[in-house]
Order: sequence, then structure tokens, then C-alpha cells
Amino acid sequence: MRQARADEYEEFATARAGHLYRSACLLTAGDTHLAEDLVQEALGRIYLRWSRISVVGNPAAYAQTVLVRVFLTHQRRRSSKERATDVLPEVAAAGVDTPLRLTLLDALARLPAKDRAVVVLRYWEDRSIEETAGVLNASAAAVRTRCTRALKQLRELLGEDIDAYARP
Repeated sequence: MRQARADEYEEFATARAGHLYRSACLLTAGDTHLAEDLVQEALGRIYLRWSRISVVGNPAAYAQTVLVRVFLTHQRRRSSKERATDVLPEVAAAGVDTPLRLTLLDALARLPAKDRAVVVLRYWEDRSIEETAGVLNASAAAVRTRCTRALKQLRELLGEDIDAYARP
């Protein structure tokens, strides 16, 4: 029985890890190393409770909720872990969509953590307001307010000329 549950968890984690990683990359505004850490933390927490989670109707949604909560917890503790350094981070390789992607990630990074989580859940994960409210432990009105505020801030940061970034 134990081995069957372990195999079931491994299959679930293998199938969902890529999706969780992409969501974590958006939540962290492109910080791939932190995104990997968040996914690992989320999968670790899920593993500890897998016997209860596996019987839930939608363990994928539960995993996404755990990921968002791990991200928000990290954001609250972030200031105690930041250290100044004289070493610059590595530069991303140039690609076809690099200007657009970097502009969008920079704009996402400027949003407060909860607003960023709302944008990712609503527009990347395509969740309803009620689902987003459930993940964030907030009311639907709070989600609508955060969503409106975040989109307004994104429009201000990106300007009206966002199409210029999308052209090759």
C-alpha cells in the first residue's frame, strides 16, 4: 500500500512539476532559481500529506494553491534572507521574444506579491475570481480589487505601446 502511494505521488509530481515551475517563474518574475526552490518546497509539502491529498477531487489545484502560499510565505520572509553582493547575476541569452518577455517579467516584478499572485492565477492559470479567492484566502471583492489595481499598474508600467514589444 505504501509503495503504491509513493508511486502514485511520483507520477503526480512528474506530471505537474513542469506546470508548477512555469507558474512559479511568473510568480517570481523570472527568477528561475527561486522558482525551482518554490516548486521543490511545494512538492515536499504535498508529499507529506499525499495520503489525504490523493483522495481529493483535484490534487492539481491543491498543488497550485500550495505553490502560491509557499510563494507568499517566502515574500513575507524575504527581507531577512537578502544579502548585498558585489557579483552581478548572469545575463539571459538573447532570443526572439527576449524584449517582450523581459519587459513583462520586469513589470510583474514591480507588482506587490499578492497582486502578482492574483494576475498569475487569473490570467496565466485562467482561474475564476472565486477560485483565486479560495487560493489566496481572500474575499472575491478583494480579488477583484487587487486584479483591477494590478492591471492598472501594469498598463502604467507597460504603456499603451505594448504591441511594439511583440513585433519581431
